[in-house]
Amino acid sequence: MSEKIFVAAVQAVTSRAMSIAEVIGHAGALTSAGSVPMAEQLYRIWIAFNPDDPHAYVAYFNNSVLQQQIGDVPGAAVSLRKSIEINPDFLPGYINLGSVLERQGAVNEAVTFWQAAIDRPVQLNGQTLDYKINALKQLGRAIGEHGLDMDGEAVLRQALDLNPDLHDVQEQYTARRLSGCKWPVVTPWEKFDRQKLVGGIHPLSLAAYTDDPLLQLASAVQYSIRATDETFDLARFDRRDAPIDLTDRRIRVGYVSSDLRDHAIGYLMSEMFELHDRSKVEVFAYYCGPAESPISPRIHAAVEHWVDIRGMTDDEAALRIGADGIDILVDVNGHTRDSRTGIFARRAAPIQVNWLGFPSTMGSPYHQYIIADEWIIPPEFEIYYSEKVLRLPCYQANDRKRVVAPEPPSRRDAGLPDDGFVFCCFNGSQKITAFTFARWMEILKQVPGSVLWLLDHHETTNARLRQHAADAGIEPERLVFAPKQYNPFHLARYVLADLFLDTVPYGAHTTASDALWMGVPVLTLAGRSFASRVCGSLVRAAGVEELICTTPQQYVDRAIELANDPAQLAGYRERLKANRDTCMLFDMDRLVLSLEDLYAQMCADHQAGQVFKPDLTNLEQYLAVGLGFDHEATEMLTVEDYNGLYRSKLAERHRLRPLHADSRLWTAEDVEAADRR
Repeated sequence: MSEKIFVAAVQAVTSRAMSIAEVIGHAGALTSAGSVPMAEQLYRIWIAFNPDDPHAYVAYFNNSVLQQQIGDVPGAAVSLRKSIEINPDFLPGYINLGSVLERQGAVNEAVTFWQAAIDRPVQLNGQTLDYKINALKQLGRAIGEHGLDMDGEAVLRQALDLNPDLHDVQEQYTARRLSGCKWPVVTPWEKFDRQKLVGGIHPLSLAAYTDDPLLQLASAVQYSIRATDETFDLARFDRRDAPIDLTDRRIRVGYVSSDLRDHAIGYLMSEMFELHDRSKVEVFAYYCGPAESPISPRIHAAVEHWVDIRGMTDDEAALRIGADGIDILVDVNGHTRDSRTGIFARRAAPIQVNWLGFPSTMGSPYHQYIIADEWIIPPEFEIYYSEKVLRLPCYQANDRKRVVAPEPPSRRDAGLPDDGFVFCCFNGSQKITAFTFARWMEILKQVPGSVLWLLDHHETTNARLRQHAADAGIEPERLVFAPKQYNPFHLARYVLADLFLDTVPYGAHTTASDALWMGVPVLTLAGRSFASRVCGSLVRAAGVEELICTTPQQYVDRAIELANDPAQLAGYRERLKANRDTCMLFDMDRLVLSLEDLYAQMCADHQAGQVFKPDLTNLEQYLAVGLGFDHEATEMLTVEDYNGLYRSKLAERHRLRPLHADSRLWTAEDVEAADRR
């Protein structure tokens, strides 16, 4: 059929009897039939016979899309250049050419074309305005991702001024301020008040912004609705009631992740996959991330089934997972980059689980379980999660086969003092809040000659942190920045540090386990939210739980105490080294056995008709309450009666408009008491 369409179309083109509209129709038919190369060839033939047609720029543009599909990226760039040469006012050509050039590594040239689209003096209407906003979005994203020496924040703000409802741009804007350590992070302006800005923070960024687990839950609910297209036919995919009969087979577990590569998650999970008991579970990995990396073959070899779903739609991936008969589908992304939440929204498996990749609740009706441990989510904190909490001995998987370079650098090579005390924190800059930094500066004041060794971020961010230090009365040179290195060399240099200082509310996760593996004590401050308690879980599992602090002042005092007590600090280092092969943190055999037991428990619950159903009642009210707080004026972890604060605000809202009871803070008893008042 495709050959007939193609031959007939070519005959019409060569006889000059085909308009641009007709060639678009025939090319579309060929593309729908899976004959993209034929469609691409048809455009080239039409262009050759119609070089002076005023609509040739459309043919070049459409052909560039097909060229990208067949992998001819250089050809696509040539076509797009011709498109805007013929019609310099055709803004989509500039936008797509920028994207193609970025793929080719020509980022600076890509920026010039996006900027050209922004600056092009075309007649403004709804369509051209959308194109200019799109160019602003691309430019703002690229500035952040590639560390360009441009004001990406101003670009994003310009896009928001043009369209205040661009949720993805709001997310980028706040994330940029977080990673740039621009305090206060939330700075209202004419079109955006504090509540609108905080309401637009991405759930992952919100974990770094404030230790407010109820706001994080309510925000996740809003985000899962906003970010997931739910217009599909659920009946095509829904496997919630699919029977799980394990009489003659193993439990089929599928892990969906974009990070099974050279990424923290890839390193954490590698050995776990190797240890899965194939007599109990059949393991499927559904990969949805960027190009694979050197660690990928190891994971390929460890799982029984590696399925690349990058080219599949959510519909296609959900159907494939259903065809594989998956019993338990594990979301290793959560609300993070390249996630495939839409697959989970389709209920592709009877049991769906949130674990490891996203340190918070999903706030969705289709994730029934979250895996944690007794420290991260104690029973009294379960109300902060939409999922049912199941627990491992320690939440985080690890890799005992991680490679460490044989020789660490000297302190002098690393730019550190030979004799001064070295505090370090290799967390991302987005995790450094004004509250945390102020505590660090107080510690440096009380420990003369000490330095703070941080991960090298961006040149402007480093300069801003040094200025923050100077403003606090600390010599800027006492902040030393460690350039990013290949992981084995990065691990080797940990031993140069005396004490790792954690951040809050988003603490060290993989960086903490790396430090502990290398024998470096980690001092952490635990909050209420998931991200603020992971580090405490790791420290506890490493056998040095005395390094977990519960108040900011205790954190400061303990850091100063350890810096002035070499014998105590040496004792912790010795304990970490002595316990490394036996402590719970690195006992992967126990973790995998416990994880498989949880999977068996989930299946038993499903067979008994007892699968958990998330309660999302009133969470729009919790969101309104949480957005009313100024999180940068008051550090939420210092609020003693946190639940009481929310309950009092809910009572105020109940008086204005009665609320139904829920299973969290606004129970039937609260409703009755409020009504009596």
